[in-house]
Amino acid sequence: MSSWILTLLIFSPLAGALLLLLPRRGEDLLLAKAALVSGFVTFALSLVALVLFFGAGGGAGSSAYVLNAHVPWVSDNGANIGYRVGVDGISIWLLLLTTFLTPLAIWSSFTSIRTRIREYYILLLLLEVGMLGVFCAKDLLLFYVSFEFTLVPLYFLIGIWGGPERRRAANKFFIYTLAGSVLTFAGVVYLAFTAYSATGSLTLEIDELVRLGQSGAIGSSAQWWLFLAFAAGFAIKVPLFPVHTWLPLAHTEAPTAASVMLAGVLLKLGTYGFCRLSIPILPEASFALAPVVAVLSIIGIMYAALAAWVQTDIKKLVAYSSVSHLGFCMLGLFSLKLAGVSGAVLYMVNHGLSTGALFLIVGFIYERYHTRDINAFGGLARKMPWMATFLVFFTLSSIGLPGLNGFVSEFLVLLGTATSAGTTDGIAAGPLGYGYVIPAAMGIILGAVYMLWMCRCVLFGPLKEPPNTPDTSTGLTQDLTRRELAILAPIALVCIWLGVYPKPLLNTIEPAIVQNILCATDRPVHAFEGNGRANQLVTTPVAPAGHVARAGMLATVPSNVKPAGTSADSRPVDPEPRASARAVFPISTEPRASARAMPQRSILLHKFHDYPSRRIQPARTRDRGPRSRPSVTSRGLKPAARRRITVARYTRQGSSDALDQRNVFPNTNEPLHSTEANADAR
Repeated sequence: MSSWILTLLIFSPLAGALLLLLPRRGEDLLLAKAALVSGFVTFALSLVALVLFFGAGGGAGSSAYVLNAHVPWVSDNGANIGYRVGVDGISIWLLLLTTFLTPLAIWSSFTSIRTRIREYYILLLLLEVGMLGVFCAKDLLLFYVSFEFTLVPLYFLIGIWGGPERRRAANKFFIYTLAGSVLTFAGVVYLAFTAYSATGSLTLEIDELVRLGQSGAIGSSAQWWLFLAFAAGFAIKVPLFPVHTWLPLAHTEAPTAASVMLAGVLLKLGTYGFCRLSIPILPEASFALAPVVAVLSIIGIMYAALAAWVQTDIKKLVAYSSVSHLGFCMLGLFSLKLAGVSGAVLYMVNHGLSTGALFLIVGFIYERYHTRDINAFGGLARKMPWMATFLVFFTLSSIGLPGLNGFVSEFLVLLGTATSAGTTDGIAAGPLGYGYVIPAAMGIILGAVYMLWMCRCVLFGPLKEPPNTPDTSTGLTQDLTRRELAILAPIALVCIWLGVYPKPLLNTIEPAIVQNILCATDRPVHAFEGNGRANQLVTTPVAPAGHVARAGMLATVPSNVKPAGTSADSRPVDPEPRASARAVFPISTEPRASARAMPQRSILLHKFHDYPSRRIQPARTRDRGPRSRPSVTSRGLKPAARRRITVARYTRQGSSDALDQRNVFPNTNEPLHSTEANADAR
């Protein structure tokens, strides 16, 4: 049962869509109820999958893929392509988000969709099939097929049931997405060719492709081109500035349910593609291009926030807010730190809940007033207190009020970005830093400005309504009905839960990020701890064997221990030498027989490039003078200067050549006394 629960879950909406072909024409209410039942059945199956996920060992502390199923498609002549599905701590929550929002979106359409009802609900269920296939896929071909399949149902949902400019919006969405997907498919083909050249087997298994990328089998230049090819499809789907222009129009013209699924789940396919494919398979290109992605994300955050501020259409304002918020998601992903990536994954879930709910409320307002012009409303809180309550609640959730779900993810994203250059979490240093946090934080302030401005205009002030409204001809009341309250209340409860206690999600997300995205493992290394105390072996998180490290990591090494992997002449042994690899080189700190053993110090092993212009040079002295040998005396200097002098002397006296090519800093705040330095000089 556990091995096929995901297959049953993926194709359950397809079975529901086929059942919708049975009722006769004219039985509209029966069709709507059948589609709703199908959505809730799929949600129930996802809850069963969640229980089986924890039962199979996929809970807190586990990074393994569970609930796996495999059916070979092509297995001749060394080919290894098949139907592979499985979930880890990241994809299980996105799976649950999809099945949670789909029945609510279907339920919201009971009074708003009045034509071609059978086709409408069939397309919604088919859209769910594609999204579930993306989050469960462990084969790149299955991922790509599911990723592209979502284009077809959404195109027809916008083009048939959309607003006055629905055809233009659908065509623009289709052209943008298809153009990027063509380049992505070229990347998939080239990646398969690269895998075949490296292994002799034509494989598209994502786990195997990750191993190839981490081992350096994919060259640096190939990684750059592959990253750009994947980004062409994923960045458009996010959307990332400047390829975001299709989204506001598509959101504005789409029916309410399509907008909910587009903002709640479909946009996450792009961020999920970066997270699942680009970062682990192409580590060097991801590290090198992370600052570029971060700058584009910040521009998108600021630009979309300013654009949202001047909108007069409520739905377009919320659409631009999606562009701004997903910039935070991309910023966290490319911090390449545990806190940032965890916040980005959590942001995918939180944004889907809060923004999806905002689109539902906008749809409920439009059904009654047939306009979304902000200037046409005013003082609605007096006549629609329930609607006002939920609008304010989800607005505060969207802008990151502490205690609600948006705050947790935004805080983790900014924390991961600010600490990206450090190694305090045991993960290799990332490419970003504090300079990226300040403009991103300005985006949060602007988000609060335009969202609260929208609430003030719509809910407060003198009462103002369009003439001959509200329209209650379809059975609606002036305020929200029980059906509409039942749609919004579960989303609000989940937002409160994730804002107060997000630990269950983070406990499963973080191990999967460390192992499956950042690809770090815990294994014993020759790292010891102590300052004059007895040597004690510790376990340090390091990159796996053959991993292309993005930066160094902190390890403490005593003076009398030679790490494994070094030869007799203290030079590192690389079993698979590569000209362009950045590796963490083990360092021998064994002194000469005639040299006095130095106190044990922590050594920061920095990123080592093969390009001479980018090599990290020895530390300069306090006066920032030319790189010459430091003076042998340290009397009269400050403790920091004395420590640098001693470490530089130790570099000169030690037997390791590799140590001379890196910055070495003592990882201690204890001052090195001048008597100790003088003794070394003598």
